[in-house]
Parts: sequence; C-alpha cells; structure tokens
Amino acid sequence: MIIDKLIERSVAKQNPTVLGLDTRIEYVPEHIKRQYFASGVDMKMACEAILEFNCSIIDAVYDIVPAVKIQMAYYEMYGFYGIKCFNDTARYAKSKGLIVIGDVKRNDIGATAQAYATAYLGQTFIDDGVAQNAFDVDFITVNPYLGFDGIKPFVDACKAYDKGLFILVKTSNPSSGQIQDVVTRDGKSIYQIVGQLVEEWGQDVIGQFGYSAVGAVVGATYPEQLLRLRQDMKHTYFLVPGYGAQGASAEDIINGFDEHGLGAIVNASRSIICAYKSDKWSKAFKPEEFYQAARCEAIDMRNDIATAMIMKR
Repeated sequence: MIIDKLIERSVAKQNPTVLGLDTRIEYVPEHIKRQYFASGVDMKMACEAILEFNCSIIDAVYDIVPAVKIQMAYYEMYGFYGIKCFNDTARYAKSKGLIVIGDVKRNDIGATAQAYATAYLGQTFIDDGVAQNAFDVDFITVNPYLGFDGIKPFVDACKAYDKGLFILVKTSNPSSGQIQDVVTRDGKSIYQIVGQLVEEWGQDVIGQFGYSAVGAVVGATYPEQLLRLRQDMKHTYFLVPGYGAQGASAEDIINGFDEHGLGAIVNASRSIICAYKSDKWSKAFKPEEFYQAARCEAIDMRNDIATAMIMKR
C-alpha cells in the first residue's frame, strides 16, 4: 500500500520531510536562464529551465528525502509547457525512488470529481480497452468542501490503483480560521468535524503501520490544533506545511507525530529550493552551486526535526 511505502522510505532515511518543488522561473539561477534564453524568451524555454533546476535539486537530495511535493499552480501558470514540466518533474522524481505528491487541491461534484480522480490517480480510457495514466503521482491533495460525494471518487481510485490522498483539514494560511475555526452548535470547530470525516473516509485503506492512505493536510503554523488533531485522528497520516518560509519551527511541527515518530511528513519548499539566495547559505555557495545549498538546507531541516523530537521525549 502506498502509505506503507511512504512510511518505509521515511524510516529508512530517518527523515520525515518532503521537498516542495513550488518552482517559478524567478527562482532559477541566471546561468541556467541564460542557457535557455539565448535565442529568445518564451514559456517553453522557461519550463525547460525550470525542469533542469528541479532535476538538479532532486539529484542533490534524493538520498536524503523520501518524497517530493509538486504544486500544480506553479506549473499551470506556464500553460501547456508548464503541465508537461509538472509531469516530467514527477517522472524524474519517481525514477530516483521518491514518492510524489501532486499538490493539486482538486474537487467538484460527482462526475467532475470522478474525472479529476481519473486524471491524477487512475487511468483514462482511450479506446478498445486501452487506458493510460495522465499524471504519474502517488498522492494528491483534495479539498473536502463539497462533502463525501466529492471525495468518494478519489477514495475509490486509491483502492483501485494503490494511490493516496491528503485532504485539507487545517491549513497553514493566516486566514484559515475564518472558516475552519468556526465553532458549530455541538461545540466542535469545522476543522475538527472535517478531521473526523477524513478519519472515517480512510477506514478501508489502512496499511500495515495502522495508517490510512487517506491522509490530511494540517498546518504547522497552528501547533495546538495540530496536537488536537493528532490525538483525534489515530489512523490518519498528516502532510504538514508551514515549516521554514511560512515561519513554523521544528518545535511547532512535532505535535503532528505519534509516540513512535510516525504520523506526519513535513513539507518545505522555498527554504530549500531558494536556499542559495538566503542569508544562511549565499556566502557559502555561488548561484551555480544552488543544488549544494539545497542539499545543506535539507540536511539541516532533517536534523532540526530530529533534535526537536529527541527533546520532546
């Protein structure tokens, strides 16, 4: 089961982190852009530069991290070529043995949700028994706002194709509380109710470690809520954004882990892929050495979380 593979690779590397490839052309060093923009500037060339940048960072960290998360929005903004870059990045990451999370945050009603599930988790029927994968990812992120009829096609695809979900429960953005923290008549916040539903929706796809392939997105920027959800959602693995550039610390995120050090995988995007621009690493590495800066930052993140978990015990 895919959730078991994620856990096994996290344990093998002693690292519960995810490399977030939320890549824009502005993040790509000048020496790569000059190479692709030599004969002109357009979206195709921008995406070729982004793909080289992504692959170089993957090469630098694939032995450290168990997974990558690729945010589709950063690729959609480059149109057709961006979608191809997303898929090429996913395929390259998988060729290096990494679990791939497609951060697509899809959902809709009935048939449209089914189409999204087919696109990202299943196979598209073409003709006369021929079906192919549209995107080569292992997990996707999903918005639960439409209720179970918008979630069921994704859960069914997880069962049929050994895929996984991370459903939005408590997000890391500052205004998430406008909706997610609203208290209902029974005294529970919206995010707690959604958490209960996610726990129920994942009961049929629980792996050997006791965790479901239907996981939850829970932001590190709200450590108290993260702890409450960890206590309530015994079988749900968490994808935890917010570490690094969004301001959450290792001490904030450890509430997402269980007593065995499992239960969560922590994402960092800009703090790793743009490490070469940071005050921390810019003096140690030239822009041409961006991938080395990314590796050092990924190692520091791993060690930071490990230290925080030891201190918690």
